[in-house]
Amino acid sequence: MTETATLAGGCFWCLEAVYLELRGVEKVVSGYAGGTVPNPSYEAVCTGKTGHAEVVQISFDPAVITFRDLLDIFFTIHDPTTLNRQGNDEGTQYRSAIFTHSAGQESTARQAIAELAASRAYEDPIVTEVQPLDRFWPAEQYHQDYFRRNPGQSYCAVVVAPKVAKARKAFFTKLRK
Repeated sequence: MTETATLAGGCFWCLEAVYLELRGVEKVVSGYAGGTVPNPSYEAVCTGKTGHAEVVQISFDPAVITFRDLLDIFFTIHDPTTLNRQGNDEGTQYRSAIFTHSAGQESTARQAIAELAASRAYEDPIVTEVQPLDRFWPAEQYHQDYFRRNPGQSYCAVVVAPKVAKARKAFFTKLRK
């Protein structure tokens, strides 16, 4: 049985590129969540006025990869301590958030954050939001599978590729063969 996770950790191209490489992940869709404007466009979301975050919605087989596994990877490939920012990407659309699909996911997310905070893995406090998913809006088609289709694009080469390399090294046992 497939489950769904919806995560925001900066640019959706970065997250999508990493999660597409994992065993048990069946589909990753870049999109928007957490805002107030119906059917938002990329241009509108980029203004920061819609309230949406760039997210990925991950369909996964929990018998192969767990929600907690997805969160462990999530907290490795982005900085959960920077409010509304990832690197040079700044604005509420780049916030760190976990949009939960069930009470179990909410509990797991809060536990993961508490464990990270207790371990002092980060110098600064974790600012990742945890909230139930209200609505997911898929991003425009040109955003889907962006890194695979555009590996030489400058943002992909400078920002996305290093995150993919970091995830491959840290989670090599979870990669597709």
